[in-house]
Amino acid sequence: MEAAPLSVLISVAAGLALAAAAGFRAFVPLLVAGLAIHYGYLEPAAGFAWLGEPPALIALAAATAIEVAAYYVPGLDHFLDALGAPVAIAAGIVAAAGVMVGLPDWLRWAAAVGAGGTLTAAGHALNAIGRAKTAAATAGTGNPVYATGELAGSVAIAALAVLLPVLALALAALAVALLLRRRRRRAA
Repeated sequence: MEAAPLSVLISVAAGLALAAAAGFRAFVPLLVAGLAIHYGYLEPAAGFAWLGEPPALIALAAATAIEVAAYYVPGLDHFLDALGAPVAIAAGIVAAAGVMVGLPDWLRWAAAVGAGGTLTAAGHALNAIGRAKTAAATAGTGNPVYATGELAGSVAIAALAVLLPVLALALAALAVALLLRRRRRRAA
């Protein structure tokens, strides 16, 4: 059975918004997508029903809790920014591909890797820069506040990706564009 064009576009928007959320926290969007699949709010792409299965949800919840807690540990947060980029990008790609329905596999993966991976990488890089600047300006005391903002951004974008995917994608794209614009102004 072929998906309607509108449902395909909505699933792509949801996938890309989830990928953008992975730039803030790698495991939050996977957990949100898994819960949405489990409770029937999102249709999984072919081969991704496992995201909504209880063992995967337990593993994702544990990974999310560990990741969130680690970003509140001084020094470890910067270490995670450096080493966490590949994990975040992989999580963003899997989250995007996992909910994009009605596309041929090659196109789903091209969109997930190309657009989803790019959104995740851009968000992660901009957050790492922001965290470094916050640490420099506050001697590290502002990093827990920054970490809370990142977590809130990831949860909000991921939740919107499930509830209002087109709005979530627009907000994520706007946030990345504003951060890039701000960075360019400061560089000039």
